[in-house]
Amino acid sequence: MTDYITVRGARVNNLWGVDVDIPKHALTVVTGVSGSGKSSLVFDTVAAESRRLINETYSSFVQGFMPTLARPDVDLLAGLTAAITVDQQPMGANPRSTVGTATDATAMLRVLYSRIAEPSAGGPGAYSFNVPSVSGGGALKVGNKTKVLKHYSRTGGMCPTCEGTGRVSDFDLDELVDADLSLNEGAMTIPGYKTGGWNYRMYTESGLLDPDKKLRDYTDAEREALFHQEPTRMKIAGINMTYEGLVPRLKKSMLTKDREAMQKHIGEFVDRAVTFVACPDCGGARLAPHALESRINGANIADLCLMEVADLQEWLRGLKHPNAQPLIDAVVALIDSFVAVGLGYLTLDRPTATLSGGEAQRAKLIRHVGSPLTDVTFIVDEPSAGLHPADIERVNRILLKLRDAGNTVIVVEHKPETIAIADHVIDIGPGAGAAGGQVTYAGPLAGLRDSGTLTARHLNDRVPVKDTVREAVGAIEIRGANRNNLRDVDVDIPLGVLTAVTGVAGSGKSSLIAGLSRATDRAVLFVDQGAISGSRRSNPGTYTGALDPIRKAFAKANGVTASLFSANSEGACPNCRGAGVIYVDLGFMAGMESPCEVCEGRRFDEAVLEFTFGGLDIAQVLELPAADAVQFCADNGIPAGRRICQRLVDVGLGYLTLGQPLTTLSGGERQRLKLATHLGTTKADQAEVLILDEPTTGLHLADADVILGLLDRLVDSGRTVIVIEHNLAVVAHADHVIDLGPGAGSEGGRVVFEGTPADLARTDGLTGTYLARYLGDVAG
Repeated sequence: MTDYITVRGARVNNLWGVDVDIPKHALTVVTGVSGSGKSSLVFDTVAAESRRLINETYSSFVQGFMPTLARPDVDLLAGLTAAITVDQQPMGANPRSTVGTATDATAMLRVLYSRIAEPSAGGPGAYSFNVPSVSGGGALKVGNKTKVLKHYSRTGGMCPTCEGTGRVSDFDLDELVDADLSLNEGAMTIPGYKTGGWNYRMYTESGLLDPDKKLRDYTDAEREALFHQEPTRMKIAGINMTYEGLVPRLKKSMLTKDREAMQKHIGEFVDRAVTFVACPDCGGARLAPHALESRINGANIADLCLMEVADLQEWLRGLKHPNAQPLIDAVVALIDSFVAVGLGYLTLDRPTATLSGGEAQRAKLIRHVGSPLTDVTFIVDEPSAGLHPADIERVNRILLKLRDAGNTVIVVEHKPETIAIADHVIDIGPGAGAAGGQVTYAGPLAGLRDSGTLTARHLNDRVPVKDTVREAVGAIEIRGANRNNLRDVDVDIPLGVLTAVTGVAGSGKSSLIAGLSRATDRAVLFVDQGAISGSRRSNPGTYTGALDPIRKAFAKANGVTASLFSANSEGACPNCRGAGVIYVDLGFMAGMESPCEVCEGRRFDEAVLEFTFGGLDIAQVLELPAADAVQFCADNGIPAGRRICQRLVDVGLGYLTLGQPLTTLSGGERQRLKLATHLGTTKADQAEVLILDEPTTGLHLADADVILGLLDRLVDSGRTVIVIEHNLAVVAHADHVIDLGPGAGSEGGRVVFEGTPADLARTDGLTGTYLARYLGDVAG
């Protein structure tokens, strides 16, 4: 049995025939500057070949539903084991997916309730909000209402009113009418309800309402008739018609339609007017009455899912039952894993779509902690992303635990705290893009420090606190903030300086900043790490607009239309329609994609690639890193393209190619791409307050100065810059720090420190302790 995963001659993406041995049953950290080729080696070579070989073990019938995965461009891969990848991609936007369902914690609780809860609701499915509880005749008692239904079954636990989502759609009445006007004065503000039209006359001529009375003066009965009246047959203008309140009528006419199929003005109205409120029958618990009436020690399953995980952990440890103790112990072990990875502040009912990339990744890790599987290769992508230094230590312990269970752990990482625990380090470089793709060092950590690589030279970099911080020119006063876990927080955010908002994950940082725009009349621009609008066809070139002037230059030089140089228009490869890949949505498992066999991933029709400009075809331009695209545009007289590409370089994204799919970017890269797009725009020029959410996520140590320089330039231009940040280099460089805590969830939500970084380092709080240790390295 080999002791290594052997890679010989790897040429995937920018790899230059890489040869490397990755030790098994060890923790290997793969590092290097962003874009150097780390993911190409680990995910696109090792993990991809493992997946391809596993797919070949399925029956021919199942393989018929899967795309044929190409073998990575590599001479030899040996010693592979089954690879499990743990990335930072969102866990999906399905409203039925919660932290509990995604980690199997809710499934285990359902089994527990089916065994020992009183009165029993039935099997595990009877406690599931994803299994229908109603189908077919009869009557169902829901709260204090009786609903007529065909059949009621306890095999499922779904609330019949909200269908297990916990919420129902409703209309914001203030968006439907102007209460300061009468109906005859045009009070209705709904598309298609023009004064004098039939939709309007139904209300003005119904006899139920006074059309000359201002809506704010309506009685309760008149408001009921206008907004909620049940369908009623009556004659209007001599015609038999069905009168119905605005809300039920609009629900039928608008909410039953696909949002994407709506006309633009109607879709915009729906976005403004439709709100979601807790289901009136289940109170947001998602479950049918029989599931909610079933309890253990006075608590139903929804009560447990509403608890913070740390509180649920304590509740479960106090639960003893002779007929289910092994199951209880198994649930406790799973819940312990939440706390171990620093997610004790979450609740099991929290939708997965609301998790940050780092939270989603740690939630995925939970599934594997304590797994009976051994001799598996775990590939983890930047597990420190979005984590306070105290939380990084927790995740490091999880990684070591996976290794000690007999597995091979490969981690793509930049943070020194995680590099420090490695048994083996592989440094890829020396630069990014075409300047990278080589192994610059492979061996133990001690050897890395003496290797002279870019990572080695910056491994011990420390940013000192400033001798003199900037003076504030005023403050934004936040008073009584109580969003989420905030506890009536009062805080002043200084104007004209760089402020870092710190604290452990879940301490309330984002909640505090979310209310900032309401506390000031200054123009605020918030650039977060959220998903970027666009499909897998979108890339930095299209998102920033850099490709527009380049396409025009190609078109002018070749005497053809500019749309020919768009892979989303006339120039698209007819086989993949310009996607560059063939994507198959398998439905029963994760979708898969493979390179288009016709265009070989270049996205364009072959005839289009015969047109060149500046010595390149349009596909080759898309392969240029932004830094090279700056020079290409400068050499070929495309000033607009040069300016946009230069902004990508300014935010530390010079290594990104113009054609890299946006779906492959990390959260920090997405944020910096948004920032590059905003810079130079009217909105950014007018913004007095700029808020950035962890702008250093995904940055190599060598690139930290790029972000610090950018932050300084933004402040020196007269703006107030606020960064939500864990990176101690940014915290040390700030003029002012606001530290939230002391813990997460219910244990956080308070301001534990306000002041300079130097003063923070003298405190004994979590952030202060780690900052002092960091600055001590500077002194040392």
